[in-house]
Amino acid sequence: MVSKIALEEHFLCPGFDDYWKTTVADVDPAVLAKVVARLSDFDDLRLQSMDSAGIARAVLSLAGPGVQIERDSATAVRNARAANDFLAREVQRRPDRYSGFAHLPMQDAKAAADELERSMRDLGFCGAMINGHTNGQYLDDPALDPFWERAAALGAPIYLHPADPPALFPALAGHRGLRRATWEWTLETGTHALRLVFGGTFDRFPGAKLVLGHMGETLPYLLWRFDSRAKLYGVKLAKPPSDYIKQNIVVTTSGMCSTEPLNCAIAALGHRHVMFAADYPFESADEAAEFIDHTPLSDDVRADICFNNAKSFFGLKI
Repeated sequence: MVSKIALEEHFLCPGFDDYWKTTVADVDPAVLAKVVARLSDFDDLRLQSMDSAGIARAVLSLAGPGVQIERDSATAVRNARAANDFLAREVQRRPDRYSGFAHLPMQDAKAAADELERSMRDLGFCGAMINGHTNGQYLDDPALDPFWERAAALGAPIYLHPADPPALFPALAGHRGLRRATWEWTLETGTHALRLVFGGTFDRFPGAKLVLGHMGETLPYLLWRFDSRAKLYGVKLAKPPSDYIKQNIVVTTSGMCSTEPLNCAIAALGHRHVMFAADYPFESADEAAEFIDHTPLSDDVRADICFNNAKSFFGLKI
């Protein structure tokens, strides 16, 4: 079993239940109780799962959407800071096993940038996780340029995590089985990432770093078509869209225990841009580990995907 760093590992802190439960209202209460117990635990349950899967370190992030659905900006700023302080205390208890992603109040670009900087400088976090749009505002909005300017200056990776879209896609109406993790979140998150590419965010901030889970939310499969259609529709960018996806975006294996998409991501982006994630506790860490430990890869490539790439990309001191 190869040693691993896991990058999409969630927790829940006191006072954030109401934010989180907006995404799980239709989940069986018995199942929900077990998930909450695992989200709230930083000791036996989480560490046993990590040990069983060969996860040496987990980079923890608040289960979304968190303050991004808060309507009052001042409350969002205050609660985001409290969540980050809570996580920092847990990381300090086990600095050998945990690192942290900041939770940010994206309602206010400057406040979000300030909290990102504080979290990295004072709390020792290694980037941030943003849970999709914030009350309908996507990350390519020019109003958020001050945030991207600071993130790029800090060298801060931004993990773009799925969130419910502002409104139901009409094509999904009447098909509950296609909602959320089945397809809806991939469509929403992949589109969000493409807004950053096609909207010129990476032209304005070449040092910006974006992380996508689920083997890249289908983007690695469509690089040629993005470039072809950008030419057809006269999209004005400094480079072809695929260049930004290859240069500014890295992907993780969260929730995708399948060799075919892994091979595509490696072929499209290069194996240095692919990293391990388990998506605990929403996915099985053991299943994710079993997959990555045994899928056909050279030992060097497996070690890079599981450990070395994340250590270097996130600047982890381990």
